[in-house]
Amino acid sequence: MTSTFHFFGEPLLEFGHQQTAEDPHDGLALFGPAETRSQMPDNIVIGTAEGLDAWNSWCLALNSSAACVDTAKHRAWPPYPGFDVAFGVKWPKPVRSYALDGEKLSEASRKADKHDRAFAVSRLYLEQVDKVKRLDSRPALAICVVPDEVYENCRPNSSVAFSKQSDSKRSADEVSFLRQAILDRDSGQQAMFDMDEPEVAAVLDTMDTYEESRGYSPDFRRQLKGRLMAHDLPVQIIKESTLLITSKVRDGEKGTNPLSDRLWNFSTAIYYKCGAKPWKTPWAREGVCYVGLAYKVAENKRTACCAAQMFLDSGDGVVFVGEFGPWYSPHSGEYHLPPDKAEALLRGTIETYKQQDGRPLKEIFLHTHSGITYEEYKGFLRAVPEGVKLISIRVKQDRGGQRLYRYDDHPDTSKRGQHPVLRGVFWQKTPRHGLLYTNGFKPRIATYDGFEVPVPLSVTIQFGDGDIVQVAKDILGLTKLNYNSCQLGEGRPITIKYSDRVGEILLANPGLSHEQWRHNFKYYA
Repeated sequence: MTSTFHFFGEPLLEFGHQQTAEDPHDGLALFGPAETRSQMPDNIVIGTAEGLDAWNSWCLALNSSAACVDTAKHRAWPPYPGFDVAFGVKWPKPVRSYALDGEKLSEASRKADKHDRAFAVSRLYLEQVDKVKRLDSRPALAICVVPDEVYENCRPNSSVAFSKQSDSKRSADEVSFLRQAILDRDSGQQAMFDMDEPEVAAVLDTMDTYEESRGYSPDFRRQLKGRLMAHDLPVQIIKESTLLITSKVRDGEKGTNPLSDRLWNFSTAIYYKCGAKPWKTPWAREGVCYVGLAYKVAENKRTACCAAQMFLDSGDGVVFVGEFGPWYSPHSGEYHLPPDKAEALLRGTIETYKQQDGRPLKEIFLHTHSGITYEEYKGFLRAVPEGVKLISIRVKQDRGGQRLYRYDDHPDTSKRGQHPVLRGVFWQKTPRHGLLYTNGFKPRIATYDGFEVPVPLSVTIQFGDGDIVQVAKDILGLTKLNYNSCQLGEGRPITIKYSDRVGEILLANPGLSHEQWRHNFKYYA
């Protein structure tokens, strides 16, 4: 047993002209993005008339500067300099704007069944995406502006005030009954009631829609992202209310998320989804990649599917999906793959990497939340090319363990030792285990931006030979690779944070075929 403390500090990021900075806000404002563009590619926007108006105003804000009136807030919410200053190019107006019928959208979002709601709303947006085929050039990004009512209603656990015109809730038994009635009718059997051809067609359409909707996630956001993969089109979904720029939002008054922060987060996300990386990882070692495992249980609770997300030293992300099977154990509450399935999953991930990158691998760090068994490790190991090291790391929050506090010489002795620990502290307990504080006091913003006592990540080398200090440094660095927002650092590495999102988008949408799945991570962010 050892008890050694390390302070890593804030990992650096690389920006334009190979300059580095701790904070993405600083790096982009001073040096520009790591990957530059001479102009932004085309984009389309879909929304109601109100949503499209809000988007036009938002585009003007993207190309302008914004800052909180209270300069004391600038450290926590840095001023936004404008898209052209941060990224070296202006954000363009959409090449096409597609208007949705607000009443139809509202009615679809108030269907009684959660699958029907998400499916009907997604279909209204997808009908507009089909028009992209008529354009001279393919856009790089679809912006979907969503009314707040739709956003709130179309989540798995939403409570909905049903529309008078919406379909009543249909159970599986009712659909089965209707199907059997039509089969009896077609075979010449007498039924208790007769249906004419339009009625039969309506029932068949209802059944087809019912069954098709069960092939997709009841979460509208996840479903839309998944179904747009068939169009080879990344999507950025945003609520109408987020686009509304009130004076309180613009000035950054108390109780609002400042406009400057909204613009920073949004501009970083769309720049990445348009095919360029805002920043890179100068600390990453060539030939080293990080693989996170994602699982999702099917609604029948009997099967689950596994996906692997690989992140490279360049910051690129690759996603590969495995097979459905009885991988989840309700007794242990954990997911585990048979050795042959573990081998197939990692082998497919490595093959996808070779197609997209091709550089020789040296080390693979496998990050899991619940850990893996030795049998699984042997299966994964069989997929690894000769001469490449495989190190399995369990990464999970340690909510039941000890806590660290920062001590200072406060004149009031009762207040000493009550400050949050510094982000970047690593408490090494053994040569293969330690606690990493990815949340805590951040000197750059001079505060702790959390609401609870900082909870560390428990980091354990399960299998393979690795340096636990280097492993912890890499994990801290991976908390800065979320291009979907512009933040100094998050609480979880991207290999673990996005496991649920990948699972929801791909694995909870079994209606998607393998041919429709995309490997690039921008489709999931």
